[in-house]
Amino acid sequence: MNQTTPARRVRAYLSTFNTTQIHLRNPWVVAFFAFSFPGFGNLLQHRFAKAFILISWEVFINHHARVNSSILYSLVGDFEQAKSVVDERWLIIYVGIYMYSIWDSYRSSVDLNKQYLLAERENAPISPITVTAWDINYLDKRQPFAALAWSLLVPGLGHLYLQKVLAGFFLFGWTIVIMYYSHIPVGIQLTMMGDFAGAKAAMDMQWVLYLPSIFCFVGYDAYVSAVEYNKLFEMEQINYLKSHYQSDQFEMPI
Repeated sequence: MNQTTPARRVRAYLSTFNTTQIHLRNPWVVAFFAFSFPGFGNLLQHRFAKAFILISWEVFINHHARVNSSILYSLVGDFEQAKSVVDERWLIIYVGIYMYSIWDSYRSSVDLNKQYLLAERENAPISPITVTAWDINYLDKRQPFAALAWSLLVPGLGHLYLQKVLAGFFLFGWTIVIMYYSHIPVGIQLTMMGDFAGAKAAMDMQWVLYLPSIFCFVGYDAYVSAVEYNKLFEMEQINYLKSHYQSDQFEMPI
């Protein structure tokens, strides 16, 4: 009786709302994004539960500790104001988990790179399509620059283009919240009317300073994910053709 041995390590898994993939990553790049915004390193690795918790924690604690405001005053040289604006009660809580996020992102990147090399050697088959009542997810060629452009237009849209629905809606939701409380739309409107002083006064820089990290992350992650998904598509197609089509070296019996 023939039994199919399940794969010990797989490179990717297609679910209804996401394509979870292991591929080689530079641990320092992952650690950098965790440094810029706790949780982003884990989100790069498709470790969504941990990432969502850390990102939500970062926004909540940073807001109460006023870390972004302190950074802004430090950058303009007003160090006394930078010290006075910080709430030490929240800042002490902030530091430990912030360091953990960087350490865990680097450590897990090193480990996942090892797992990928083992999975690549095993070369387990990948299911190219998942069909459920909610949605359809399939391997396909995607345009990396299209994913980048949509992400820079509205964070989260590039991830939705790549069928990274969980990450896409999470990033989209937090971007709306941050845009609202930072008063960016009001600032843009006043800027277009030429009222630069009013635009400057309207915006809350504590919230505005979240946005550079978010835009850099979504652009990078969407572009790299599109490139890696294209490689995964080609890899699955190569394995299928090798196993289902006759070798061109086959000698005809006639």
